[in-house]
Amino acid sequence: MEYRTLPHGGEKIGVIGMGASVIGARPESEIITAVRAAVESGVNYFDLAAGHATVFPAYGKALADLRKSVCLQIHFGADYTSGEYGWTTEKDEIQRSVAWQLRNLGTDYIDFGFIHCLDEESDLAAYEKNGVLAYVQDLKAQGVIRHLGLSSHTPALANKVLDLGIVDVLMFSVNPVYDYGQGDYGIGSAAERHDLYCRCQREGVGITVMKPFSGGQLLDAAKSPFGRALTKAQCIQYALDKPGVVTVLPGFGDEKEMREVLQYFDTPAEERDYACLGEFAPPESAGRCVYCKHCHPCPAGLDIALINKYYDLARLGDKLAREHYLTLERTASDCLACGHCDRRCPFHVPQSQRMETIRAYFGK
Repeated sequence: MEYRTLPHGGEKIGVIGMGASVIGARPESEIITAVRAAVESGVNYFDLAAGHATVFPAYGKALADLRKSVCLQIHFGADYTSGEYGWTTEKDEIQRSVAWQLRNLGTDYIDFGFIHCLDEESDLAAYEKNGVLAYVQDLKAQGVIRHLGLSSHTPALANKVLDLGIVDVLMFSVNPVYDYGQGDYGIGSAAERHDLYCRCQREGVGITVMKPFSGGQLLDAAKSPFGRALTKAQCIQYALDKPGVVTVLPGFGDEKEMREVLQYFDTPAEERDYACLGEFAPPESAGRCVYCKHCHPCPAGLDIALINKYYDLARLGDKLAREHYLTLERTASDCLACGHCDRRCPFHVPQSQRMETIRAYFGK
């Protein structure tokens, strides 16, 4: 397992966590086995926007002696008191559901408490009117919630909540289907979505990624809007390359699926390469670096992807990005203008020209 540090808090979080959207359909014994195997494999971040209420008592048993070694992501608005998944913006119902979840999980604190599924202006208004936002902030002040978060598919609403300055984490759907404006959750332009990722990194808000495989679409050529299948490793690499991303949360159905996903770490870099997406990028994305590293290795030894990322972040006001760039061993000023990267870039970025622009911007 590889780990990334949460900017607000400093927790070390595995870059692959575990979603709970489908595993609840399995017998309790299989859920317990899969969860414990995941922890043994280095997974330490578990999302609990579960498709089935049965997940909670099973996770409680699985993690009874491991609670302090894992982080749980619990959603305020997901209601399981009926025995099935439901959604509500009513404070009383949310309080009952959270109490039920904590009781079944056998814990008295929440590592990451998320405002759940905020995709409409009316949802945000309801959460505010019903006192839910004040309630979760009060729980954080009491120490019941360690970090506040938001789950959303909508860049504009995510930005509105970021403006409030109350969240440390954003759960967002990061995959090329949605980033390229396809599907029900392809909300916002490619530029809007990219700017949201950059804003999160600039402000120290970690992104936890839901739907990295677009509900399985990306893994099946017949279902993919691109007409070709990607591997799980390619999808995970795509998400991890985006600014701000801390962890990717695929929904495992059982231990076998969990181990298949974790094979990402044994997959060679060339097999994680998702440069084929350059064929399907929308016109507005042409010429935009996606940090895929397909142009690597650079003959001059430049980390072209990282240089581009620092430049994009710095232009959006990230002061740390400027500092990080200036400490690089090799910067844009070391570019040989040999054209190797220009010929290799699947997204048609004129990298040699861009290196000159970046050199002028940073002064080196």
